Amino acid sequence: MPTPITRKGYEALKAELDRLHKVERPRVIEAIAEARAHGDLSENAEYDAAKERQGFIEARLAELKGKLADCRIIDIAGRTSETVVFGATVVLIEQEAQAKKQYTLVGQDEADLKFSRISVQSPVGRALIGKRVGDMVEVTTPAKIVEYEVMEIRFEEL
Repeated sequence: MPTPITRKGYEALKAELDRLHKVERPRVIEAIAEARAHGDLSENAEYDAAKERQGFIEARLAELKGKLADCRIIDIAGRTSETVVFGATVVLIEQEAQAKKQYTLVGQDEADLKFSRISVQSPVGRALIGKRVGDMVEVTTPAKIVEYEVMEIRFEEL
């Protein structure tokens, strides 16, 4: 099943892939060559660090290639819906504290709580899918069950 992602999220993953491939990989290859030139590799900390960095870069490149191959871009520009779907920005009122919260439902790799972007696969994201304005939503957290009321559903460019 393809993983949903916004166009902006896809572009960010693609940019990271390009940067790793065109900048970071050549830089670490150069660092390895330079460390090799210093001689004995058995006690060469620079060589070990460069090889470790190379392993990280190669693993991340493989991960990004897999994610990009498995994702499906969901275009949210101009979208409207009366129910919460991927890409929606949802305004909620937490019932116990009467606190207003706002979340935008995005793909797993785009989730960033400091920007109020939550994964559509998170417990809150899963609970919100399909809800309408006025609906009550229960989310089970490790500490308690939190109840929200959906106040607004809108779509905005991320």
